[in-house]
This record gives sequence, structure tokens and C-alpha cells, in this order.
Amino acid sequence: SIGSLGRERNEAGVKNVTVKTATFTGTENGVRVKTWARPTNGFVDGVKFQDALMVNVDNPIIIDQHYCPNNEDCPRQVSGVRIKNVRYENIYGTSANQVAIKLNCSKKFPCSGIELDDVNLTYGQKPAVASCANAVGKNSGNVVPDGCF
Repeated sequence: SIGSLGRERNEAGVKNVTVKTATFTGTENGVRVKTWARPTNGFVDGVKFQDALMVNVDNPIIIDQHYCPNNEDCPRQVSGVRIKNVRYENIYGTSANQVAIKLNCSKKFPCSGIELDDVNLTYGQKPAVASCANAVGKNSGNVVPDGCF
């Protein structure tokens, strides 16, 4: 997980990080970027999640820019963290929820340069789905579930 970013107004960013060859089994989150729903000048740039197996994971792929635990100090605010150039490559396995890809980006600073490359996530006997808001990017290779770009 990359985060929690943006809790403090003057926070540094995260740049050029690669997470490679991981297995997630029965976890709440798989590959995640999480930011607080607060104004800040933090950033995420150049993150790659590569070769990850998901086994019954609640949120296999997730960007959450609306993190606000217990609705304290951040309700009705938007994240100021700028997220760009995040790549998901060869992410595969099973989701514990039908929504296997959640890209829930900031309305004020949409995520950009998001790339899904050879992603294959399933959900039991039903098709998995993707849910995306305020995210711009592209698919390459085979991407299941499709629906964001």
C-alpha cells in the first residue's frame, strides 16, 4: 500500500516506486494507493505494481482518494494529492467482491496516466466489474474486468 498521503498540508510525495512479485491472500486490500480527503501539496508519480497474485482479496486494485476515518477532520473535503503515472502490470487472481478494480480519484485533481496492462481478476461465478471516477488512463494487453478506459 502507498499511503496514507495528504494527512498534513505540507507533505512530501512518493516517486518512482516498484512493487514486484507479491501474493495477497484474504486481505482487505491488494495493490493500493490511499490519500486523505484533505488539501495538501503531496503527490504520487511513477508507481508500478507488477506481478501480483490476488487470492480472495476484498479490493485487489484500489486508488482511494477519499480516505477519512470516522469522518473526522476531513468530511466534505477533496484530496489535494496529485496522482499520475501509476501502472498495474500482470495483476491476476480472485476478488472477494464483485468490484475488483476501484479507482476513486479526487474530483479537484483527477488521477492521470493510469495504465492497466494484462490484468485478469475474477469474482466467483459472476463477472468482476470495475468502478472508476475521475481517472484518466489506458488499457493494454488483456484487461478483465474492463470498463475504466
